[in-house]
Amino acid sequence: MSTISVKGISVSYDRKRVLTNIFLEIEEGNIYGVIGPNGAGKSTLFKAILGLIEPDAGEVTVFGKDIKDVRKRVVYVPQRDDVDWQFPATVYDIVMMGRYPHKKILERINENDKEIVHQALKDMGIDHLKERQIGELSGGQQQRVFIARALCQEAEIFFLDEPFVGVDMTTEERIIDILKKLAAQGKTLLVVHHDLSSAPEYFNKIILLNQRLIAYGDTKTTFVEENIKKAYGAQLTILHKTGLIGK
Repeated sequence: MSTISVKGISVSYDRKRVLTNIFLEIEEGNIYGVIGPNGAGKSTLFKAILGLIEPDAGEVTVFGKDIKDVRKRVVYVPQRDDVDWQFPATVYDIVMMGRYPHKKILERINENDKEIVHQALKDMGIDHLKERQIGELSGGQQQRVFIARALCQEAEIFFLDEPFVGVDMTTEERIIDILKKLAAQGKTLLVVHHDLSSAPEYFNKIILLNQRLIAYGDTKTTFVEENIKKAYGAQLTILHKTGLIGK
């Protein structure tokens, strides 16, 4: 079943075209790796789908509706650089924010909310940090906090923008394990990712971008040398270093 339909969107910043005529049909129960060189428009694609920026052309529907009508069914984990880590809040406070979309104005947090938060903290291995200020945490711990908050929202679609940047391998393995479990439950996950060597292991679907759509679909048929060369062009030396070209 298609959860997200992207029909011909184009996006510009300061009159410079960033995305051109993108068409995508995103299906539930899959983990999509969104891959391309720096400046390819990966984060811009997320923001256009989420309604955070207005495209020049085209349209996006989520569950067949405008994003504003289904927002609580969608969760977004931005890049760590986009977060104010000096915000005076504890780990528990931040994770509990994932429950707010399910609450009415002035409705109190109940025992069910607390149990969901407790489970998310446990799943991400950070229950022992719940009273710590977020600014005191390591990069990997901070990323776990925001994944835990996303889990608490109990959304059906997850957007994660480079969740593995600045984290240790233990955290990376825990995150991808959680993502695979979510996909097995029928959730839809889109992940901006830059490590090409791990992409075939992490994602069963790939979206290759470089301002235009290069290819998308099953990883085995999409993440192939010809498409990677089209996406990265002059940056092929990076691919040689990863071992993905020349095998």
